[in-house]
Amino acid sequence: MNVILFGATGMIGRGVLRECLRDDSVDSVLAVGRSPLAVTHPKLHELVRADPTDLSVPGPDLASYDACFFCLGISSFRMKEEEYRRITYDLTLAAARPLAAANPRLTFAYVSGEGTDSTENGRTMWARVKGKTENDLLKLPFEAYMFRPGIVQPDRGIPSKTPLYRAGYAVTAPLFPVLKRFAPDLVTTTRALGRAMIAVAAAGPGDAGTQRILRPRDINRLGGEGPHRAEDLR
Repeated sequence: MNVILFGATGMIGRGVLRECLRDDSVDSVLAVGRSPLAVTHPKLHELVRADPTDLSVPGPDLASYDACFFCLGISSFRMKEEEYRRITYDLTLAAARPLAAANPRLTFAYVSGEGTDSTENGRTMWARVKGKTENDLLKLPFEAYMFRPGIVQPDRGIPSKTPLYRAGYAVTAPLFPVLKRFAPDLVTTTRALGRAMIAVAAAGPGDAGTQRILRPRDINRLGGEGPHRAEDLR
């Protein structure tokens, strides 16, 4: 399959990119972003633009892509709702709408967050905005999956771009195996996220009963070793 990846310079996006480049079921990856990746690979192509949601001509043939892995995101810390919504909601939907129009069979995997408010009416600003984003993605005519990963531990040497997060990961790293064993609903890894996204895309279009909101336990199950089956998504 051919994959479009947004956010490949971030911690989660880099982890997803690495798994895509390692997986034989992925033929090509188009990384869309504001800056080059400084990564070379026969599968990898880049589209560097000031506005990464600008997929207009001249640009890729959107209908030729089977999946989009949307890993762009930002912390809401000290941000006003209007600004956070512009980056989180407006940017995501600006990329998703032309993809849905070009290929209704495309799989769109969106990295959201545990605690997202699907009612859009809660007191927590970021959760409301994420909830609105999820809900409107699920209304588009493609195969959308919402990934709510909770605590994400970077693996394979992938660092976070945020200094505060890097410090937190360094402190919690020794505890992660214990958390993963006794609190599987709270934690996952960048590797598991990448593997799980590939799994839902490889399964192809599902039916009305397919699970569309995936939490850490689901991500870890789909991102584990061994073959991925379509029935694992139900």
